Amino acid sequence: MNVKLTSLLIINVLVILYSCKPAIQELPYLGRDKIVDGHEVRHQIRSFNYIDQDSIPFNADLLKDQVYLADFFFTSCPSICPKVMKNMLRVQEKYKDTPNFKLVSFSLDPKRDTPARMKKFASSIGADLSMWHFVHGPKDSIMAIANEDYYVPAFEDPDAPGGFDHSGKLLLIDGNGHLRGFAEGTEDEDVTDFFKTIDALLAQSK
Repeated sequence: MNVKLTSLLIINVLVILYSCKPAIQELPYLGRDKIVDGHEVRHQIRSFNYIDQDSIPFNADLLKDQVYLADFFFTSCPSICPKVMKNMLRVQEKYKDTPNFKLVSFSLDPKRDTPARMKKFASSIGADLSMWHFVHGPKDSIMAIANEDYYVPAFEDPDAPGGFDHSGKLLLIDGNGHLRGFAEGTEDEDVTDFFKTIDALLAQSK
């Protein structure tokens, strides 16, 4: 068999193999849909108005058309937060050059987590504040969006480490405020697998 024929056969095999690769499936829309004026409406993160680590207003409009990853934390958390932040840093490193991708950490402890304290915390862990926002707002509001919008448990509990019982999940949100995926932020392997979900949403958002 001559070289030219061999090359053609290799190209044909590669074309067949590529065509057989499964396409990236559309990610599901998570959450409970509701009926508005007789029409089914997808679950969507509500509008909010908070303050970031620079004492600048931070609201849901700033995340429109942005894919972002959210988590709930507090700076004095002695239990799961250090592990979650370690994995958020992994996400930051992987997607640091990706346009329209953000990280948002919502503090559950706005009384102690002032903007100055959040900024100091961000600096201490190596957060890139050009893509990662640390925000606080009224405690009742933060608890409400955690439990009702992002579907992660978050409660004040004097018996819990640091005074709050909360989830370490990382929540993936699309540019229209829809919840599209999640990972256990305390599990390194789960976060590694989750990169595929983030990649898929970013590809579909182009």
